[in-house]
Amino acid sequence: MSPYLIRAHAAVRPISEVLVWNRTQATAERLARALDGKGGLSVRATDDLEGGMRGADVVSCATVSDKPLVLGEWLTPGPHLDLVGAFRPELRESNDEAVRKARFFVDTRGGTLSEAGDMVQPIEAGIISADDVAADLFELCRGEKAGRRFYDQITLFKSTGTAIEDLATAIHIFRKT
Repeated sequence: MSPYLIRAHAAVRPISEVLVWNRTQATAERLARALDGKGGLSVRATDDLEGGMRGADVVSCATVSDKPLVLGEWLTPGPHLDLVGAFRPELRESNDEAVRKARFFVDTRGGTLSEAGDMVQPIEAGIISADDVAADLFELCRGEKAGRRFYDQITLFKSTGTAIEDLATAIHIFRKT
């Protein structure tokens, strides 16, 4: 999913530099070589997850990790966390500190609050509650709820996937062909 997430974020944000980290350095380097220079992006691999995360404007994570990779103590003010992996309750991409610091949004409340370890585990531990979700994707798209409230706020979008996202993608691809 990495190349698609990078391209999607770069399509709607003024992103020019991207760091790619992977548990396997060779995989990160291969992806960086494949994307470097495309669409005006400078893409490099890094083996320093903490360093790559500190000062990042956007952190995308699409893993099946059962141990947090996005640590709140590494986050500086203002990044957007895009967590699209960890789609089962026992999986986790962010730690409690990251969740505690963030204003969070979900694709769907029902799916995310029952399936995503990044939400399920902190709720079970009493760190957050379901009421702490600022908005779901429908509310954001309709303009019913606000997104980021101030420039240095940490925002977190947690997705477990939903059929409407698949349908929107299929419609987009159909219209392009």
